[in-house]
Amino acid sequence: MKSLLATVFALLFVSAAVAQDKDKDKPTAQQERMKTCNAQASKKDLKGDERKAFMSECLSADAAKKSSAKQTAQQEKMKDCNAQASKKDMKGDERKAFMSKCLSADGGKASAKQTAQQEKMKSCNAQAGKKELKGDERKAFMSKCLSA
Repeated sequence: MKSLLATVFALLFVSAAVAQDKDKDKPTAQQERMKTCNAQASKKDLKGDERKAFMSECLSADAAKKSSAKQTAQQEKMKDCNAQASKKDMKGDERKAFMSKCLSADGGKASAKQTAQQEKMKSCNAQAGKKELKGDERKAFMSKCLSA
């Protein structure tokens, strides 16, 4: 019985080691990006500082594509509000108050797409309320309503 148990553990250990070796050969996402950018730089025959600049831009562009649109929109909003506050030469509490209002209120510059989405959300929410939907039924209805 002990030898059977020892054999089973030995087989498990060996299979785990083999599985781990397979994963080592697989390149990471970062390595894939590096390979792609390197190939593009080679095609363009870039060297020295030009190549460095291209690689930096290429790698950061790939990372930017993967960041969420919401985060990018928030970052743009932050830049705009910051620029406005700097133009007005605001400092201290005045700047804090302005930034807070600008970032939370959208500064009166709501995009048409965002406003349309918000209106659709309100409409679907009202419809779900009228139908007195709860839980999973409400989720399913809202999903269908918003995608329509």
